[in-house]
Amino acid sequence: MAQSVPGFVSTGSLPSRDEIRALVEEAHARFRDDNGGRVADYIPVLAEADPSAFGLCVANTRGDAFALGDAEAAFSIQSVSKPFVFALVCDALGAEEAAQRLGVDATGMPFNSIMAVELRPTHTTNPMVNSGAIATTSLVPAANADERWSNVRRGLSRFAGRALVLDERVYASEAATNQRNAGIAHLLRGYGHIFCDPDEATDIYTRQCSLLVTARDLAVMGATLAGGGVNPVTGEQVVCADTCRRVLAVMATAGLYERSGAWLYDVGLPGKSGVSGGIVTVAPGKGAVAAWSPPLDEAGNSVRGQLATRFLSERLGLNLFVSAPAHRA
Repeated sequence: MAQSVPGFVSTGSLPSRDEIRALVEEAHARFRDDNGGRVADYIPVLAEADPSAFGLCVANTRGDAFALGDAEAAFSIQSVSKPFVFALVCDALGAEEAAQRLGVDATGMPFNSIMAVELRPTHTTNPMVNSGAIATTSLVPAANADERWSNVRRGLSRFAGRALVLDERVYASEAATNQRNAGIAHLLRGYGHIFCDPDEATDIYTRQCSLLVTARDLAVMGATLAGGGVNPVTGEQVVCADTCRRVLAVMATAGLYERSGAWLYDVGLPGKSGVSGGIVTVAPGKGAVAAWSPPLDEAGNSVRGQLATRFLSERLGLNLFVSAPAHRA
């Protein structure tokens, strides 16, 4: 069979450094005093977050980063880890096998929905919601639980370009309150869609969500997906380019849970949120926008983060669906 010839890739570029810096400053000033949303409290440690905290960072695929506010403050990555672990699994198993085992369609339901599993004929969901993410973690290649956790932590660290550490307090708090996730893992086992011991999968998923990152880290991680899998800081090829496009597709359709359609309509980019207040948004070929602000909307997405990202998407020319009118000769 003849090999396919790669086609053209057209992504454009970001504005100048000075323009990016000015727009990041404007976005932070515009939305830092917004008081919408409330801090997550179903995980006790997360309820301690400062509701006024707000960090913002834009990173391009060339290694530049433009950070402001609390962009260097550490917080637990939570569900923003999901696309990056999915990328590791796609790279290890191949995109087709990963999709067949995990599903890729949006559920239109909350991130921790059990009905999403029950109502789907295949009983798969997608890697951006808890059920699919726990199954994804169970697919990380390993001989035992310790090796699986090490592979997850090391893989996420490669995306960030530095060694990420576990927040033991967050992990302990989540482990004491993650009965719903444990139930989902056992439900998946009943349908043949968990690929290691369900309690092991739940525990490693909980650890994965408890890794500490900053808004700058998330921007670098997103820029790695934007740049064909090459970390813009370290220069390492973390995952292959084909994996990146698959991951970004699922982020676009399911990254903000039941608000994903509205997000794509307004922002026009793949994104992923987490209940600690982080959001990463990826502009393929250009870079990534990351925000951290703990107050969330009802779907579990950072209110300030959404506002700032929408503003930057519009002003930086990131929206994938924007085009200029054609001029005929």
